[in-house]
Amino acid sequence: MSEDWWSPFRRRRWPFFRGWFFEDIDEFFKEIEEEMEREFRALSEMVPKELVRERTLPDGSKVKEWGPFVYGYSVTIGPDGKPQVRTFGNLKVGAGPGRPSIDFKVEREPIVDVMTTNGEVKVIAEVPGVEKEDIKLHGTETSLTISVDTPQRKYYKEVDLPAKVDPKKAKSSYRNGILEVTLPKKEEKPKGEPIKIE
Repeated sequence: MSEDWWSPFRRRRWPFFRGWFFEDIDEFFKEIEEEMEREFRALSEMVPKELVRERTLPDGSKVKEWGPFVYGYSVTIGPDGKPQVRTFGNLKVGAGPGRPSIDFKVEREPIVDVMTTNGEVKVIAEVPGVEKEDIKLHGTETSLTISVDTPQRKYYKEVDLPAKVDPKKAKSSYRNGILEVTLPKKEEKPKGEPIKIE
């Protein structure tokens, strides 16, 4: 093997042979810092204006603040015995080719649990920090939409229901940040007509 082939390899892989170990580590951390700056710059351009604020520090200087950003998930066991995973928050993380995509929303998606019995469907949602009058509910036979739009808090969630319900007979209550909506199931009438045998 020639010296020309081995020298670059030795310099890249084992820099301490030539005393450059700490310079390479320093360069490595600089590259990480630059990459993080690029990522934060790209993320800050995606954030809605409503989630960006400017704050004045005691020394008079100004800093930008982003958020709040919330992302989480809850896991429950469904009626079929299988786990059900539901996400909540105002960030949506999507998988795709390359790096995952992040979608920022002004409205938070509340934590929601859906329970069903023989006669009704119960939806329990956590919407803290708002008054009862701020909550808007809209129901159909197959879905329930929860929305809040105040200067301090914004929530939005469309819940797919596991059974057809009668939204006109729904009952709801709100206490200590917990919204509970009970929707009676719609009575399913048998399809078709009986046929008499002669």
